[in-house]
Amino acid sequence: MQPFRSPATPPEDRTLSPYTGHTRAHWEATADALLAAVAPYATEDQALYHLPGDRPSWSGRLSDGLEGYARTLLLAAFRRDEKALERYADGLAAGVSGVWPRIEHRGQPLVEAASVALALRLTRPLLWDRLSDGVRQRAAAWLGDALTAEPWPCNWELFPVTVGGFLQEIGYEPDDAREAVDRGLERIEQWYVGDGWYTDGDGRAFDYYNGWAMHLYPVLHAWLADDARLLDLYGGRLSAHLTDYARLFGADGAPLHQGRSLTYRFATTAPLWLGALTGRTPLPPGETRRLASGALRYFLDRGAVDDRGLLTLGWHGPDSAVLQGYSGPASPYWASKAFLGLLLPADHEVWTAPEEPGPAERADAVTPIAAPNWLLQCTRSDGVVRLHNHGSEDVRYDPHYSRLAYSTVTVPSPAYDNTVTVGGDPSRTSIEPLGVGEGWAASRHTAGEGVRVTSLVVARGAVEVRAHLVAGAAPGTPVRVTGWTPAQGLGAELLPGHNLSGDLTGVTADGPTLFTALARLTAEQDPVPLAEAVSVRVADPGEIRVSWTDGPEVRIRLGDGEVAVSAGQ
Repeated sequence: MQPFRSPATPPEDRTLSPYTGHTRAHWEATADALLAAVAPYATEDQALYHLPGDRPSWSGRLSDGLEGYARTLLLAAFRRDEKALERYADGLAAGVSGVWPRIEHRGQPLVEAASVALALRLTRPLLWDRLSDGVRQRAAAWLGDALTAEPWPCNWELFPVTVGGFLQEIGYEPDDAREAVDRGLERIEQWYVGDGWYTDGDGRAFDYYNGWAMHLYPVLHAWLADDARLLDLYGGRLSAHLTDYARLFGADGAPLHQGRSLTYRFATTAPLWLGALTGRTPLPPGETRRLASGALRYFLDRGAVDDRGLLTLGWHGPDSAVLQGYSGPASPYWASKAFLGLLLPADHEVWTAPEEPGPAERADAVTPIAAPNWLLQCTRSDGVVRLHNHGSEDVRYDPHYSRLAYSTVTVPSPAYDNTVTVGGDPSRTSIEPLGVGEGWAASRHTAGEGVRVTSLVVARGAVEVRAHLVAGAAPGTPVRVTGWTPAQGLGAELLPGHNLSGDLTGVTADGPTLFTALARLTAEQDPVPLAEAVSVRVADPGEIRVSWTDGPEVRIRLGDGEVAVSAGQ
């Protein structure tokens, strides 16, 4: 697997960028290469981009062609490539003259309309203002259907907001446009849970949509509209989010492998750049660029771009396991959002400051994040980040949400890694957060009819103590516990504890039954034997005492849907 390098890619600069070697010139060269690679797949009128592949989305070929146009137009807009924008101007004229599908309720064209509108807003003097009056009128009318199209109740609510912001700016149906903006912003309020975190619609779907959608569109709208009140509101939320978000990247640049739409890959960097662009970030400029360039390099070095220069449907290279029904040949080009940083001038400190290490490179840390009820565990020795999930769930996209743990170096296994299987049922639904604290997180979930599992993890360094209290199961019900999936260069351990045999199975007793195990995922060579790093004693069926060899004792009281944790001396 050869790393992707454009012929125009400059030499690495290890003085300015000691961690990645990447500078602004590398981002520009990558954007130029991606734009050049898609150009041959445009239709003669430039209105559709039919990228190769035998996997259309469920929206069909015409919608997929529009997706190809819209998402690569967004890349050209961030790059401010006037020559490319001329091609897209021709495509726009043809598209709004009857080629593009209409924007309708809950249809994919509504998504792509947002990219078109945002690109037009960002490049207005270079593209929109150079169009003929007739093309502008037809384009505004095509976009105008987004003002009344009903979105799916999730991040889609922000697509009419994005279209409305542009149409309001150019004076097209200003009252309707303003109403669309206000309506969408009002609707996402019900999903804001505090500390910079949104759920992606009803329930507890926490994932990267926080960054590349829920924060991106409101903050960009406020910034482009020069609306100080909105920018303070949404920018403040973004800044709070970035404190946690920076911890989601491994030292090798990898984002956490959790959530859906992972084929958007380095779109994960968009909120990092957004914070710098709007001045709403707690991160030093050198750390912002280090995290963003690290993620870009991570994918470019691992086959994300094929030998034609096209982004593939997958994670590293092609990989159907990360795709959803809406994933079509051009879907990966929402990665264009990663190039938001090119809106910053070349002399901005985010481009000129020396790179600084990210959180996973600075120190070992076990960080509770209250809003999603997550526990983040990173180790400096190997740069691995692990997410203990005790609060995110989306049954539509299992296994991307339902597992107990995810990381920057593993992928969910079809064999149900990081799972408690009760009576042959590995499901984990109706997740109920029970809290997070210093070094721990807990939740309760349903596993089969009438069965409840209260789970807790306590972590220190790379070591984890996992406990599961199974209630509501008939006596003698088999229980199986799984841990991390082994991978090349990684040590994945799971040692049985209370009520588990050597094969990590056990059975329930008459009443709630406690099971414990020790786990570790590490790339460190010759770590301390897991059994020597921590000892676990069950004092009675609901009390656990965890003794770290290099830390205080942790006392845990675990009940059916209840948990109390305290640290001793």
